Amino acid sequence: MAKSKYEYVKQFESDDKLLPNCWLVVRIDGKGFNKFSKKHKFEKPNDRRALFLMNRAAVSVMEEFKDIILAYGQSDEYSFVFRKDTDLYNRRASKITTCLCSLFSSSYVFYWPKAMEGVKLQYPPAFDARAILYPTDDSFRDYLIWRQVDCHINNLYNTTFWALVQKGGLSNDEAEKRLKGTVSSDKNEILFSAFGVNYNDELPMYKKGTILLRKRLTDLRSNKSKVVIIPIHQDFIKEAFWEENPDFIKEAFWEENPEILGMLKPGTCTWPVDKELPDLVLEQYHFKDKEIKAS
Repeated sequence: MAKSKYEYVKQFESDDKLLPNCWLVVRIDGKGFNKFSKKHKFEKPNDRRALFLMNRAAVSVMEEFKDIILAYGQSDEYSFVFRKDTDLYNRRASKITTCLCSLFSSSYVFYWPKAMEGVKLQYPPAFDARAILYPTDDSFRDYLIWRQVDCHINNLYNTTFWALVQKGGLSNDEAEKRLKGTVSSDKNEILFSAFGVNYNDELPMYKKGTILLRKRLTDLRSNKSKVVIIPIHQDFIKEAFWEENPDFIKEAFWEENPEILGMLKPGTCTWPVDKELPDLVLEQYHFKDKEIKAS
C-alpha cells in the first residue's frame, strides 16, 4: 500500500489478535434459516439435500484452509477447528471469521443447483460467524460434545413434532402443546407407540451430525494417493470415540484412525460393496476400485 499523509487513519483499527496456544473454533450459523427453509420448502424434519449442501460448503472451506483439522456440522451450523499453533492471518479474529464465512456462503450458493436440483434459489442466504478460544483439551472436547448434544435434542424434538403433524394430523400449535414438558423418553414413546418409529433407526447424520476429517486414501490400481475429506457420523459423547482415538486432540484429526473406516489390517480398508463412497469423497477423488488403502 502506497504511503500518504492519510495513512494515520490505520491507527483507528482495533487489534483483535487471538491468544496463542488455544484451540480456535470458528462457528458459522445460518441467519434466519427458519424463514429460509420454509421459503424453499425444505423437507421436514430433515432435508438430506440441504444437509449435503452444508457439508459440501464445509468441505470447500477445509480445502482452502489447511490448518483446519476437523469440522462438525448439524442443522444450519458448522464448527471449524484449527490447530492450536495456527498463525493464519496472524490470528486476527475478524480476518479469519470473515474469510471463512464468506467462502462458506459463496460455496453454499455455488453448489445449490446441484444439491437442490429443481429448487430455485429465491433469495441469497446469509450466515454469521464467531471465533471462540478453548484453553484446554477438556474444554475443547466439551465444546464438541455440547454441539452434538444440541443436535440430538433438537432432532428428537423435530422428529416427534413433525410425526405428530404429518402422520398424526395435529396442527403446529397442537403438536407444540403435546410436546410441552416432555423428556426424551416421552418423545421416544410417542414415536414408537403412535407411529411405529424407532428413533434408533433414524439416519446417524440426523441424530449425530457430520464430522469432517482428513485422510489419505490410495487407489490400489493406480497406486496414486490423495488427501481427501471424509464425512463420518460418530459419537463425540461416548467415551469409546475418545478411547479409539487417543491421539486425536494432540496430533490433530488427520492422524490415522483405523476404527473409523473399519480397518481389516493396518493400512488397508475395504469399502462395503453394497455401500457407495460418499459423494463428498467422490467429488474430491475418483476411485476406480472399491478397495482403498489408508496411508
